[in-house]
Amino acid sequence: MKELVCILVLAVFMVGCSDTESAESITSDYEYLFPLEVNKTSNKEAVIPPQCYTKHEGKYNPCMVCHQSYTFGSRPNAMSDGNLQTAYDFSDYGFKNHWQNLFEDRTSRIKKISDLKVNKYISEDNYTPLIEDLKASAWDGVIPEIENLQKGALAFDEYGFAIDGSQWVAFNYKPMPSTFWPTNGSTDDVMIRLPIEFRISSCINMSENKDVYIANLGLLELAIQGKDAVSIPNVDERNICDDINGDGEITNNVSRIIKRKSYFGNAGNVVVRDMLYPQGTEFLHSVRYVGVDSYGAIYIPERMKELRYMVKTNDFDQLSLSSMYGNEQQEKIDGNLPTYNYKKTGSANEFGWKLLGFIEDHQGRLRLQNREETMFCMGCHKTIGTTIDQTFSFPRKVSGVNGWGYINLKGMIDAPNIIGSTGGEILNYLKAVGGGDEFRQNDEMISRWFSTDGEVLEDKVNMADVYELITPSPERALKLNKAYWTIVLDQDFNHGRDANITPARNVYKSIDENSPILADKLSRKYDIRLRWEEDEKVLTDDSAGL
Repeated sequence: MKELVCILVLAVFMVGCSDTESAESITSDYEYLFPLEVNKTSNKEAVIPPQCYTKHEGKYNPCMVCHQSYTFGSRPNAMSDGNLQTAYDFSDYGFKNHWQNLFEDRTSRIKKISDLKVNKYISEDNYTPLIEDLKASAWDGVIPEIENLQKGALAFDEYGFAIDGSQWVAFNYKPMPSTFWPTNGSTDDVMIRLPIEFRISSCINMSENKDVYIANLGLLELAIQGKDAVSIPNVDERNICDDINGDGEITNNVSRIIKRKSYFGNAGNVVVRDMLYPQGTEFLHSVRYVGVDSYGAIYIPERMKELRYMVKTNDFDQLSLSSMYGNEQQEKIDGNLPTYNYKKTGSANEFGWKLLGFIEDHQGRLRLQNREETMFCMGCHKTIGTTIDQTFSFPRKVSGVNGWGYINLKGMIDAPNIIGSTGGEILNYLKAVGGGDEFRQNDEMISRWFSTDGEVLEDKVNMADVYELITPSPERALKLNKAYWTIVLDQDFNHGRDANITPARNVYKSIDENSPILADKLSRKYDIRLRWEEDEKVLTDDSAGL
């Protein structure tokens, strides 16, 4: 064992460390946190997710969720990659599917894991040990700590504010189709935190004030989701020193905020920019197994598959962003392989965000992601046309006061997207994709929501809430948990993280000129933002002058 420890520490030293990440600072007790780096990358196009190799068969379109082209100048994200809905436009290297785990049959391995064993495993807390070990080691990076985060909703008050006073705020959102639907293998939650100047009153002792924070979070929601007014938890405008609802008075018990040009409090000099977060905005995202309680209900368990952190370190103007997106487009046209600057304490992309990820080791402990594992995350949080400032979840927050609080799918409506369709988003997704996941391999979703001739059962879908629509049966949940556990035991995330039970049957192992593409007429307009009933209510109140 001593020899193995020496080899691991020496290997970390040899791959090169910055002054703040020196091998000497990593003690033997915490070496599991720091993955052994190797010079060879098994997948040089790890930014292309497995879903991009789905067979269109000339009629199915799961690609619309990520790839969109919008009117030039209508939003900061100018990637304009809607053409990827209808074509497999990869580098020469990328035409081969390197996600080998998609084609593994895990049936026999799953049968050897008892329900009792996997339920015990997913109920264990691997988050608290991570935080404790990061503090005890010589870790120089951010420590993504929220007391009792492993317990989910119990770590937050009714409006999502962390009870520990860390100023992290949980929000309720509709999961993106369909990788993050529990029926496809994972539950998750997301928290946001704004810099301290967004939490300080400029007129009440220059101290942190929750009313100021709530008002600024409300303004950010308006900016990201493109609204003019929204409801918020009750605040006292006298602590904010401003009229936030536009009624011409500064009073207490105010529950509505309207759009304005700058933020409140000590952030009064920060401009509110459409579809952009202010510098210093942080996100924390835990990806977890699919819990099943004694009544067969699906819930978010304690064990985390991954813990993801993002912080906006640079605030670029529109001209700079447009230039960056132009460079990205040219890189793709030239067929160049992607590159990025990997650092253990957080890897930066060109658009001002730093990403940091932790993932399970073979014992289930959360450890730092290595270079290639982090590259996988970069693919979605860098240059795809559908994101709002490289993010997914906050643009999909339930509108207004009802969206402040820990994620809860029960009773959530299948809200439609703000453009592209009139019916519910999930309903339209099922129609476009021909199944309950990109791979059209979730047989349970097909049997629940499709007729025997392959048509979506619209009336049945329209009667269900989001919880019923996208959560699995207890039996499927257990199989998904076991399937992913085998990937953890193998530690081959570089070959894929999808918890498929049987080999993928609607996915290319390689793509060539004979692979059918989608007809242009089947491309679809889509916006990840949603139309909630709350929006209509606020607009009605506005027209009445209330």
